[in-house]
Amino acid sequence: MQDTRVYLVDDNDGFRDSTAWLLQTAGFETLAYASGAEFIAAYTGERHGDAAECLVSDIRMPQMSGLQLQDELQRRGCALPLVFVTAHGDVPLAVEAMRKGASNFIEKPFGDDTLIDAIRTAIASARNSAGGAQGGRLAQLSPRERQVLDLVVASKPNKIIADILGISIKTVELHRSNMMNKLGVRSLPELMKVALGHG
Repeated sequence: MQDTRVYLVDDNDGFRDSTAWLLQTAGFETLAYASGAEFIAAYTGERHGDAAECLVSDIRMPQMSGLQLQDELQRRGCALPLVFVTAHGDVPLAVEAMRKGASNFIEKPFGDDTLIDAIRTAIASARNSAGGAQGGRLAQLSPRERQVLDLVVASKPNKIIADILGISIKTVELHRSNMMNKLGVRSLPELMKVALGHG
């Protein structure tokens, strides 16, 4: 993953340093910032090559919150895959962030692999979207089934998917069933392979 750049935004120095070290150890080029404003200034001022990119941000920060950072990026037309890290009490905020297009949210504390997998999934999903949603079988999905698929790939349980999309858990289950039938898969690992372009 050497051609993958991760931007890390968190106002907690200890968390930021340890997480940056973790990401660098996993092979990501990592740039860390203490605030959303600091990141915006650096990101919009540099040239972006062919490296895949992902933003990892805390959701609750002084001055500019994670949600405000997300809004500002969207206002500037930056379609950067975004993974939020959040404390337990911030889950309703994180649900709102996913409604607005965030790729995932992870509750602190989390395992190393959880964050690394979330980043790889966010980048793969963004590439598929940019490439026309993979064509073929994925093109058979309705817009709502596609939304459910993205959230399933982001490892969200049915209850959280229902909250994000504003539908009932029963409806989520129905969409999941229809989706798996259309894609010709029977298990979650098979579904992940198709969704992330390996099937």
